[in-house]
Amino acid sequence: MVALNTALPDLATATSATQTELTWIVDSYTLVLACLLLPAGAMGDRYGRRGALLLGLAIFGIASIAPAIWSDPMHLIIARGVTGAGAAFVMPATLSLITAAYPKVQRNKAVGVWAAAAGSGAIVGMLGTGALLHFWPWQAIFWAFAGTAGVLFLLGLTVATSKESVATPLDWRGAVLIAGAVAALVFGILEVPARGWSDALVIGCIVVAVLLSVAFGIVETRCRNPLLDIRLFANPTFATGAAAITVFFLSMFGYFYIAMQHMQLILGYTPIGTAFALTPLIGPVMLLSATSFWYLPRLGLRLVVFTGLALISTGFLLMARVTADDGYGAVGWPMLVLSLGIGLLTAPTTSAIMNTVPDDKQGVASAVNDTTREVGAALGIALAGSLLAATYSETLTARLPAELPPPVRDAAVGSLGQALEVASTLGAPGIGIADLARTAFVESMASSVLGLAIIVGISAVAIGLWAPGRDGRQLALVRRLRRSGRHRR
Repeated sequence: MVALNTALPDLATATSATQTELTWIVDSYTLVLACLLLPAGAMGDRYGRRGALLLGLAIFGIASIAPAIWSDPMHLIIARGVTGAGAAFVMPATLSLITAAYPKVQRNKAVGVWAAAAGSGAIVGMLGTGALLHFWPWQAIFWAFAGTAGVLFLLGLTVATSKESVATPLDWRGAVLIAGAVAALVFGILEVPARGWSDALVIGCIVVAVLLSVAFGIVETRCRNPLLDIRLFANPTFATGAAAITVFFLSMFGYFYIAMQHMQLILGYTPIGTAFALTPLIGPVMLLSATSFWYLPRLGLRLVVFTGLALISTGFLLMARVTADDGYGAVGWPMLVLSLGIGLLTAPTTSAIMNTVPDDKQGVASAVNDTTREVGAALGIALAGSLLAATYSETLTARLPAELPPPVRDAAVGSLGQALEVASTLGAPGIGIADLARTAFVESMASSVLGLAIIVGISAVAIGLWAPGRDGRQLALVRRLRRSGRHRR
């Protein structure tokens, strides 16, 4: 989802795509992927997880060739949507094939390795696409996607398959309802940066998502073989894993959204330079994910989740102190603290979901893990984007000279990129406007990360109180409150 962002400037120039079309070249993939994850995971459980993996890789690879041949923006949007459908089969299958192959006593080690690879994938993807763009045109990225899918398809043929021990009918009603609910929710969230939270379309999408989710819950409680047993969300371990993944992906992608703009527009880095600047995130995430099998049983899920989210919140608080004159060193320390929190959480939260679900439903469990990641990522970009845009516009509007022509003013307050572009055409007066815009952006960035710090900090306390400890039990106070709630019902 992040890797293609490095190619957007080249795509815009080569295809004459509008900003809306560029947005949907990225978001069509996310939307289709998110809404199909649970149905695709269930199909893998029912018909075979290796088959789902191979089908997804074939769809992804073939659809990736289309953008390299047809450069019309609409063709790109459609092709990216189809690749999202392929990825919806691939992602649950990768994890469920691994967990189904290991007994529960060894599963945390396997999940740790998977999480280490998945956690570093975004940065590695940006490095790869940045390197390709340095030597070749933007089509090379899609050829690389297709080639990688082809190689993985051949490797996938060597993997042993697994599926349900007893074949059960696929819950098509539940699949349609949950796909619609997730699609409406993600579409609404994706529109927030452009429209705002109070827009009728955004509110309508969220309302539709809630209604479809309620209908899904009713159908699943009455279904003999439900797509997803919603009673799992009453399990403290499962619920903690799902909630924590949503929050830390919200924070991670909110950070990516802000940091990539800061590094390119304030620090002046190229796309590949930005990717290299973000590489310190990889080390802690890979190390802590791969060693989670050791520290998770010793610390317990409650302490791990609370500490991880608290570190992320602290990282955002440190980032809020960055000024317009600071260099990379000032953002490096907050990034390291963030990476420690993300690394602590990545594998244990996934294990919390996977270890709670029966072996026959590992595909669905993996799909829940992936869906919470996609929803959290979309929420993070929406929150960070809306906070940053609103604060930047308000701050810069109050500081621009009153005699500035309205077209110049409107462009400058639209975004930092537009402000710098306009300023470059104004000669000496443009230098002052560029300085004002940079300062307004960094101050707005501070407000945005402060908001994210508050959200993650509150979540750390709430999820930490709910989560089970090392003994697998919740806090005594929480257990009493749950018992009293059941007695009232």
